[in-house]
Amino acid sequence: MARPPNEPDEIEEFLRRAEREFGRRSDVPDEPPRPAPLLPPRPVVTYSLLWAIGMVYVLASALSGSVFQPAFPVLVALGAKVNERIANGEVWRLLTAVFLHANLIHILFNGYALSVLGPETERFYGHGRFLTLYMLSGLGGSIASYALSPAPAVGASGAIFGLIGGLGIFYYLNRQALGEFGRNQVRGIAAIAFINLLIGFAAQGVIDNWGHLGGLVSGVLIGMALSPRLTIDLRFFPPLLIRRFPAQGWLWAMAITLVMMALVRLVTPA
Repeated sequence: MARPPNEPDEIEEFLRRAEREFGRRSDVPDEPPRPAPLLPPRPVVTYSLLWAIGMVYVLASALSGSVFQPAFPVLVALGAKVNERIANGEVWRLLTAVFLHANLIHILFNGYALSVLGPETERFYGHGRFLTLYMLSGLGGSIASYALSPAPAVGASGAIFGLIGGLGIFYYLNRQALGEFGRNQVRGIAAIAFINLLIGFAAQGVIDNWGHLGGLVSGVLIGMALSPRLTIDLRFFPPLLIRRFPAQGWLWAMAITLVMMALVRLVTPA
């Protein structure tokens, strides 16, 4: 007995042979639907975020007189996460801290991570959803740091961990449509997240581990709300991979934002 095809490439080859031998299926429309493109043309949001982070670092360096390590008072003045000030009403620091970096190595590392993860995630999610994922993940990381870490903090690491979570949940939700490739991606991203968290908790006092964990969890939750769902339409030849977004995705994202805002008011800082 022949084994039925169970992967997209096997399905495509099977349909090619079937069409050659039996002709085109009668239930297939003449023109396929025009789904939203899976790959937007350019990851412009990723590039814009990289420029913004770089320009803020140049400003902090110029005000500090040092390219290698901006002065701590300058970082505080520009919006670092400082628990006492946030508790006194400067809640905007939870977001501005995401665009600041402590030293040259810090920004190079985070910039590289964003340049690697950002384009792929943005192409899958689309520009607006990607920006929402990034910003809310950064906010979630800052809130976790505010609640669980008394140390001042800066950096885009929480938002980048959110991209890891968002990319991982995309592959997890679409593992059937993407076959073995999707399942391998889920395992690989889970391993990357675990290893980075393990390194962070092994370097206590140097890395904002709670910010990383908060960003990762936020990215998973927001990704569940906004991630596209992929389906394979077998009525066409070759089969179409169609991307659809959840109908209530933006409402869920808004609900997550409201919960975050409530947490800022309810949580006692570390």
